[in-house]
Amino acid sequence: MDAVLPGQDLWLRILEKVEAEIKRPHFLTWFQNTALLSFHDGLLVIGVPNIFAKDWLENKIGGQLMEAIKSVNPEVREIMIEVDPHLGLPDDSRGVDVNKQFAGKEKKMRKLPGKQEVRLLEGISSKCLNPKYTLQHFIVGPSNRLAHAASLAVGMSPGSIYNPLFVYGGVGLGKTHLLQATGNEILRNDPDKVVVYMTSERFTNEIVEAIGKRNSKEFKDRYRRVDCLIIDDIQFLANKDRTQEEFFHTFNELYDNGKQIIISSDRPPKELDSLQDRLVSRFEMGMIVDVQFPDYETRLAILHAKCRDHEVLIHPEVLEFIAMNVHDSVRELEGVLVQAIAQAELEHSTPTVRSVAKIIKKLGRETNFQADAAVENSRTLHAEDVIDMVGRYFRVPAEELLGDSRKSGVLVPRQVAMYLLRHELNLAFEQIGSECGGKNHTTVMHACVKVEKQLKKDKNLLRDINSIKKEMGL
Repeated sequence: MDAVLPGQDLWLRILEKVEAEIKRPHFLTWFQNTALLSFHDGLLVIGVPNIFAKDWLENKIGGQLMEAIKSVNPEVREIMIEVDPHLGLPDDSRGVDVNKQFAGKEKKMRKLPGKQEVRLLEGISSKCLNPKYTLQHFIVGPSNRLAHAASLAVGMSPGSIYNPLFVYGGVGLGKTHLLQATGNEILRNDPDKVVVYMTSERFTNEIVEAIGKRNSKEFKDRYRRVDCLIIDDIQFLANKDRTQEEFFHTFNELYDNGKQIIISSDRPPKELDSLQDRLVSRFEMGMIVDVQFPDYETRLAILHAKCRDHEVLIHPEVLEFIAMNVHDSVRELEGVLVQAIAQAELEHSTPTVRSVAKIIKKLGRETNFQADAAVENSRTLHAEDVIDMVGRYFRVPAEELLGDSRKSGVLVPRQVAMYLLRHELNLAFEQIGSECGGKNHTTVMHACVKVEKQLKKDKNLLRDINSIKKEMGL
């Protein structure tokens, strides 16, 4: 058989067959962003985005997968699975989005509770999992792809794969989101599981309380009977020998009984010098993944996702500016966006590059915004500056703005420009007409009056004009 590079249609037919024969959650997890890379001399090569998908397809359903493929194309004699980390990236169209492609067949899933409490064993009270944290809402990029894939695997099969799961990374990079999302994924797949999430500080406090009340046995019994124990910021157990001792025994009990343990830290196990060696060795038995600060593209994707969550529309240039200039913490990235939205709502304006630059500057960060000096120092504005700013804001070319078009998309920006020239630069009507393509003074006067009246009842127009004035440093 000659070499063939099959199209997506062949792979889709194979996926349809596979989807009918395995559990849907497994299908959506492990076949997401997969692709058929090549087919030659009976060898069919399947591309997957990470090593976890490769392991699962080969070791869990290798036989089923081969049968499904041969039922679609009997000429296939052998399959090979290759990891291609580019699959699923925005600029790679080869991978199939099975969540979208097979959305019509999705079964009704258990709805997460709308509160922070989950069902726990009697005696355990925990401000536990926040339902807003899900693996589906976690923005995946090169910096966290491995951690996300491992969390998906654990969410599907807690206690049977990658146990313990140890996630490390700097402050504000999404570790807590990932840990809680994994817990929510476990509950989504099996609502009867008992999942406990807590910080190491809370764990320590409960031990101290148990010692004080002399009910250490009750404490031990409670935590050694859960299905999944999630401890955030394990590094804070440093120099707390009694807490480490109790956690060590709890860890062993859960691990020996096939229960899932998930841990986070600000650094890898081998660098946790203040923890007992026997604890560190336990952490190193499982899967260790890191979460790094996302690259520019992932940061931009996070901002777009947050805009959707807040149901706001922000100019792409503003989001690009934030993504370009905030690169130390995802939490700080979101914080700048939230501040920009709040400020704009209070001032009836829209976030601009200039207003965002000021917010970032207040955080002690430098930006590449060349016009920062204009924020602090007044400058002389000319008519062409105002016209240019209005044109860029409304995305109207200068030749159209200065022309005679009566289309609303051009007429309104032209009237706004005339209004600003009159009220901010104090130009005469005749001069404004001359600057705006040779309009007579009556046209200019009418435009100014109309904008003044509209501002009293149109909040959107007020917002637009305030935003333009901010950009001009007014």
